[in-house]
Amino acid sequence: MNTPPSALEAADISEKLGEPIPLDTELLDERGQRVTLGQVLSPDRPTILTLAYFRCPMLCSLVLKGLAKGLRETPLQLGKDYDVLTLSIDPRDTAEAATKWRARYLQEMGQPEQAPWRFLTGSEAQVRKVANAVGFGYMYDKSSDQYAHAAAAMVLTPGGGVSRYLYGVDFPSMDMRLAILEAAQGKVGTTLERVILSCFKYDPATRRYGFYVFGFLRLWWLVGLLMVALLAVLIRRTLRRHASESGGRTT
Repeated sequence: MNTPPSALEAADISEKLGEPIPLDTELLDERGQRVTLGQVLSPDRPTILTLAYFRCPMLCSLVLKGLAKGLRETPLQLGKDYDVLTLSIDPRDTAEAATKWRARYLQEMGQPEQAPWRFLTGSEAQVRKVANAVGFGYMYDKSSDQYAHAAAAMVLTPGGGVSRYLYGVDFPSMDMRLAILEAAQGKVGTTLERVILSCFKYDPATRRYGFYVFGFLRLWWLVGLLMVALLAVLIRRTLRRHASESGGRTT
């Protein structure tokens, strides 16, 4: 006999790293107009995706506030280095509610109204299509009229593939920055940022970025090499100056 999953079992995440999301999914934007994910996602920048719902009594607000704080504290810029997309899992949510939530969290980040943090709604079937593609489980509980769901953000590549999962309601700025740079696959960041990125690895056990010892050694090797080169230049200048002074002396 098959029994339906409990809310706790349903509100789980099955990571689908490297898998594409369905870009042909039709949803509604903040004005109530039909759009596809392919039209909303930037082809040039990573997108941070969250699934939430606008009547959520607490968890969704905590996730989005934590996300806004973590992104605000990074040196990366919304609309230049990354975009953000929040999709409601509740088909009863409206474009009007989406507009209000969008204004609220753009204000949290200190961003203008036109900044690319989109809030979309859709039918049960279309939203499930996206949620299944990223492995985001959720379930409606009729008795409480609420949804059981996990707390997480998914970082997508510019092509719409799943690059990284970040869990919880606190998103440290370093984790956000590294996840975005990682998703961009070298399209964002300076050479030094790429070297720094090689010194950190995502640890699935802790679900955080941490020092990667060989990468750390590579960074110090690069710093040491730069110091040696600088020292060589200083020595050469000193020798030339001494040679010039000696040649100019008279007896």
